[in-house]
Amino acid sequence: MQAVPWSQVRSWRCNMCGICCRHYDVVLKFPEWLSIVKNFGIEYTAPSLDKIFLRRRSDGSCTFLLETPKASFCGLQHAKPKACKLWPFKVLNRPKFGNPNKAAYHYRDRKLFIYVDPACTGLRLGEPTREFVYSVIPEFIEIALNSCRRQFKTTAVL
Repeated sequence: MQAVPWSQVRSWRCNMCGICCRHYDVVLKFPEWLSIVKNFGIEYTAPSLDKIFLRRRSDGSCTFLLETPKASFCGLQHAKPKACKLWPFKVLNRPKFGNPNKAAYHYRDRKLFIYVDPACTGLRLGEPTREFVYSVIPEFIEIALNSCRRQFKTTAVL
């Protein structure tokens, strides 16, 4: 991933293209894995030597990807793993993808580094809008810090 610092992003909105569900492996935390196993069965997960993933179909897409002629969306909408809730954003304590001055974001008493995966088709590059800076990014940060329960700006509206 050639990550883009948040300050180079004009706006972001999920357009339900499904790229995130087709091309990225989702690592599950233990409570996420347990919830999926209890609600759907162990066959919806896939272990590796040191991680557990959401299982993928033979075409590479997530088993929970639902598609209509006009949109793709998550079948785990109200129980999405954190990695899915955060994509295409990376909220980090240290700069990992370069450009630390452009990636730095001050949130309350913390300095975080926010990057975005440019593969997301809902991304618009340019001068950040007020909504992006003061609504979208803070919600992603709250999800990353486990202080957000519901998504308003950081998911597609179904």
